[in-house]
Amino acid sequence: MKTIKQNGIILIIALLCSIGGAAIYKNVFEKTSVTKMESQKLPVTLTRYGMPAAGSPVDFTPAAESSVKTVVHIKTTYNSKTNANPLFDPFGGFFYGQPQQTPKQQSSGSGVIISDDGFIVTNNHVVEGGDVVEVTLDDKRNFTAKVIGADPSTDLALLKINEKGLSFSHYGNSDNVKVGEWVLAVGNPFNLTSTVTAGIVSAKARNIHILDNPNQPSIESFIQTDAAVNPGNSGGALVNTNGDLIGINSAIASNTGSYAGYSFAIPVNIVKKVVADLMEYGTVQRGFIGVSIRDIDADFAKEKDISKLDGIYINGLTKGGAAAEAGLKEGDIITKINGVPVKSSPELQEQVGRFHPGDKINVTLLRNETEKNYVVVLRNKEGNTEVLKNETDVVSLLGAVLEPANKDDISRLGIKGGIKVKVLNSGKLRSAGIKEGFIITGIDNKPIATVSDLAGYMQNKKGGVLIEGVYPGGMRAYYGFGM
Repeated sequence: MKTIKQNGIILIIALLCSIGGAAIYKNVFEKTSVTKMESQKLPVTLTRYGMPAAGSPVDFTPAAESSVKTVVHIKTTYNSKTNANPLFDPFGGFFYGQPQQTPKQQSSGSGVIISDDGFIVTNNHVVEGGDVVEVTLDDKRNFTAKVIGADPSTDLALLKINEKGLSFSHYGNSDNVKVGEWVLAVGNPFNLTSTVTAGIVSAKARNIHILDNPNQPSIESFIQTDAAVNPGNSGGALVNTNGDLIGINSAIASNTGSYAGYSFAIPVNIVKKVVADLMEYGTVQRGFIGVSIRDIDADFAKEKDISKLDGIYINGLTKGGAAAEAGLKEGDIITKINGVPVKSSPELQEQVGRFHPGDKINVTLLRNETEKNYVVVLRNKEGNTEVLKNETDVVSLLGAVLEPANKDDISRLGIKGGIKVKVLNSGKLRSAGIKEGFIITGIDNKPIATVSDLAGYMQNKKGGVLIEGVYPGGMRAYYGFGM
């Protein structure tokens, strides 16, 4: 009897434990299991597997890999210069002491291969005045380059090396470049070869007045970026994320000489035209409308009672120039060139700079609030449509603004004629020691009376050059330099 009671109590206890255990399992373990399953499902649902994530990073690696193969390192050597005494002895010496030699100097920059047979585009300032130009490819091979031609007005130069089968950059279209677009700058800053930096296009059609040249008008319509560019990047590539060449890096805005947030590149559509001209003619054939212009700001618009700020105001016209002949007038506001809107002087210069003398362009303008269209036949700087000879490059190499000696100078100094050095820039004449005001009367004992005489004689000159002339005070002087 006692055993039966004990077994009954044990059975009741077991039953109660089973019921309690089931309740605990249901309320604790099953809830815990559901919580874990839900937590496992949450990441899958929230990440929307298979959908692209917003703001995913741009992949620069394909553009960088292709671009570094086409960008070269350029070293320009300037041979030692002789500080000539004005009393130069044409037979090989100096009357007073020996000539002093300055050591060779060297600068470096970058360039972009634009054809598989060795044509390279770079900045004019990278090779200007140089005696030897050495090019190092990405694979470390070295070549001596020939300067095919240069255009100081756009700061571009074309080089050639004797090699075939080279990787080269493909031209893009700088008209399609958008502000905010990602770009890469490729070059050799501080001699750090094959360097790639990234940034965005921060502005277009910038005029920073870095190419101002009193001897000829410049074209500045830079692409502004915030890609880091430093000394040595000049002449390197600005490419888009496809690796297409959209500009040639040329300048930085800086108070220190090093990168401070802004860099500037020459648009590739300008590069294409300049390169084509240098290949075909040896100099750039530039067309001119024949107008003086100014941008329109709020104050000027109020002064002239102009309702819209877009466009470029015609301040004046060249007498007998292309614009005057076509019927344009002072006070007209140019708004389009061949249907392309132009809102600033740099944009107008960029569009017109793509054409040659003799080309016809359609100019859209506003006259008294009425839109009109005119066909303008562009002319060269001499006022006609002929192909110009390559005199510009010679004058640029000499580094001076030259003008014919006037009648007063000729009479007072007792000379038959000559060319006066009006302004001296960096170049051969300054390096030789010539000062402003000097009148060149002869080169290598041949009389010189015009800039054309000088350009014609110097065009294919090699070796030493003897320049003779006279200063305004009457002192005759002789200078020598090498070509």
